[in-house]
Amino acid sequence: MNASVAVQPPRQIGVERVERLSDADLADLAEATDAAIIEGGGFGWVEPQGRAALERHFRGVLLVPERELFVARLDGHAVGSALLVRPPRNNEAQAFAATLTHAYVAPYARGFGLARLMVTKAEERAAALGHRVINLDVRETQATAIALFQALGYQHWGTHPFYARVGGQTVAGLYYTKTLEPGRGRSTGALIDGAD
Repeated sequence: MNASVAVQPPRQIGVERVERLSDADLADLAEATDAAIIEGGGFGWVEPQGRAALERHFRGVLLVPERELFVARLDGHAVGSALLVRPPRNNEAQAFAATLTHAYVAPYARGFGLARLMVTKAEERAAALGHRVINLDVRETQATAIALFQALGYQHWGTHPFYARVGGQTVAGLYYTKTLEPGRGRSTGALIDGAD
């Protein structure tokens, strides 16, 4: 007797930088964000915020010129996001560096490579904008995120022992940095070290 096995169609994944979010995207992101918060993911919040608060948050993010929102999609649905934060224009001394923050993928959308793809897309955008360094920080309890960042070449440079309060406990934060190579011209090392 032959047992037929149902073949699942391949999942569609992608990451895009967005300047607008549809109502469906906002609803998807609110669900994904709350799911990541409940699971202990890195968003800053430790309690679910609900759809209305999260929709306001994402609408506000899109209004800030120095912030660029990247959205991870699984089968067309928004299932995670990350922010690339550029220094304000009056901070010429640190204009070479950008910050990656609020990066997460909902627990139900993990295992497809979306987190790696999202971080890579943010790095590519930062390099294209002329940034040569990208910084980030993460709670020490976020082992999966830490493993990803280290696998992508981020270097741990410091620890803040009193970084966050989660579940009534003080949690340390880990700080990471990565140099980004420009598409052409002088290497990042030459730019940072002042060599020609």
